[in-house]
Amino acid sequence: MTSINRRQFLQSVAAGAAGVAAASLARGQDATPTPAAKRPNIVIILADDLGWNDVSYHGSVIRTPNIDGIARKGVELDRFYAEPLCSPTRAGLMTGRHPLRVGIGCTVITPWRTHGMPADERMIPEVLVDAGYKRRGCFGKWHLGHSHVRHHPLSRGFTHYYGCYNGALDYFTHIREKELDWHRGHRPAREAGYTTHLITDEAVKFIGGCKPDEPFFLYVPYNAPHAPLEAPQEYLDKYPDLPEKRQAFAAMTTAMDDGIGKILAALDSLGVADDTFVLFFSDNGGGIGSDNAPLRGRKATVFEGGIRVIAAAHWPKGGVSGGRKVSAVMGLIDVMPTVMRLAGVKDNKGKPLDGIDVLDLLTAKVEKAPDRPWFGYIGYGDKDQLAVIEGPWKLIYIGPRILKTKDPLTAGEIHLFKINEDPNEKTDLAADNGEVVTRRNRIWRIYDFAWMLHIMDYREREDFNHPLLVSASVLALLVALSGIYLIVVAPWRNDIRR
Repeated sequence: MTSINRRQFLQSVAAGAAGVAAASLARGQDATPTPAAKRPNIVIILADDLGWNDVSYHGSVIRTPNIDGIARKGVELDRFYAEPLCSPTRAGLMTGRHPLRVGIGCTVITPWRTHGMPADERMIPEVLVDAGYKRRGCFGKWHLGHSHVRHHPLSRGFTHYYGCYNGALDYFTHIREKELDWHRGHRPAREAGYTTHLITDEAVKFIGGCKPDEPFFLYVPYNAPHAPLEAPQEYLDKYPDLPEKRQAFAAMTTAMDDGIGKILAALDSLGVADDTFVLFFSDNGGGIGSDNAPLRGRKATVFEGGIRVIAAAHWPKGGVSGGRKVSAVMGLIDVMPTVMRLAGVKDNKGKPLDGIDVLDLLTAKVEKAPDRPWFGYIGYGDKDQLAVIEGPWKLIYIGPRILKTKDPLTAGEIHLFKINEDPNEKTDLAADNGEVVTRRNRIWRIYDFAWMLHIMDYREREDFNHPLLVSASVLALLVALSGIYLIVVAPWRNDIRR
C-alpha cells in the first residue's frame, strides 16, 4: 500500500473532472421538462432522526401506516442517502449541491452560531417562483440559519413559514436555550400545543388555501422524533410495554405518522392527491431512542446507519407508483434537479448542481443510475469522518482533519466494504484490498481539496463553541491567572517592599 504522490494526485484530479463532466451529461439525458399543463404539486416531508427500523414496513413495532402507504402505493427508495446530521442534509436538499460547497457540511447550525445559507445559493422555492408555483410553504424545523433576515425562509423563496429555527426544542413549551423558538413568519408565536400537531395543522391549513388548478410547493420538515423524547400521553399509551426511551420515541413517530396521514387526506380533499408528487425521507439515521438495525452505526456517523435513510415517493399520475423497490443509489442532492424536471425548469439560474434528475428511476423508465461516486462527510468533534461509495465498494476514513494529513491511509482508521453484498458493513476488507483502498482514497482527496479547502472549518469559526463553554474557558483562564498571581507575583511584590 503506497501513499499518493503529486503526479498521482493530479492525474486523479483530471479523472475526477472527467467524471464530473460525465455526470453533467447524464443530467441532460432523457430529461424532458414536464409540460406546463402537467406540472404537479410538490410535497416534501422530512422526519428528524428516524432510524432504519423505525417504520412498520421494515418490521418495526412502531406503527406507521401512512409512511408505509407512501412506499406501498408509490416506490420505496432503498438506497437513499442523506448526510449524518440535520443542517447539512437540509442544505443539500434545498440546493442540489454538496453541503460542503455552501459552507454547511461539517455540523449543525446551533442557536449561538451566526452563519446560514449563503444568499447566492439558489434554493428549491426560489427556483419554483418562475415556474408558476405561487404558494410555497415551509412548516417545521428550518435549521439553515436564523441570525439575520437573509437566512429566513421568507427571504429564500417561501411565501409562508411557521415553526422553529433550530431543533431540540421542548415539544410543549417550544423553548430552546431558555428562549422561545417558535415563529409565525418573522414574529415569535406564543401558541400552545405539541409541535408535531401544530406543524401538521398549519400544513393542512396551507393545502386548504390552495387552488386545485394552481401548482403549489409544500415543505414539512418535522422536528420529530428528534430528542428531547416527549409525546402526548395518548400516544405513550399506545406502547405500554416498551422501555421508557423507546416508548417515547415510538409515540413521537406515530404522532408524526398521524400528521402525515392528515396531510395526505388534505390533498385528497382538495382533489389533487393523484397529481401531487410526495417525497418522504429522514434527514439522517436514527438518534436517541431509535433503532437502526440491521445497519451499522447511527446518526453522526458515515456508516450506513448514519446516512442510508428511510425514503419513499408517490405520484400516481406521473407513474411513481406500484409499490416497487428502487435500489439505485440516490439521495438528498438529487431532489433539486428532480423537482426542476417536475416543474419544467431547465435552468436553476444559479451555481452548478451536484445532484442528478432521478425521475426516470422512480418511474421505472430506467433501472440503473449513471455511474458516479457518492460522498458522505461529517466534521463533528475532533475527527473527520469521510465515506465514498463507488460501484460495489464503500471506503470510510475516520481520523484527524484529512487536509492536514500527509497520508490518510496511515493517519486514521480505514474501512472498506463490498457494500452491495454487505449492506450491514460486517466484513471489513481494507487489509486485503490495498489497491482498491488507494483508488478510493484518491477520489476522496479530490473531493476534499476541490470542495473543502476554501470552506472555513466549523471548528475554526468564532461561534463554534457554546457560549457557556466559552465563558467557562474564560473563567478557567482567570482562575489560572489569579493562581499565578497569588503564588508567584504577590510574594515577589512583598519581597520588593521589604
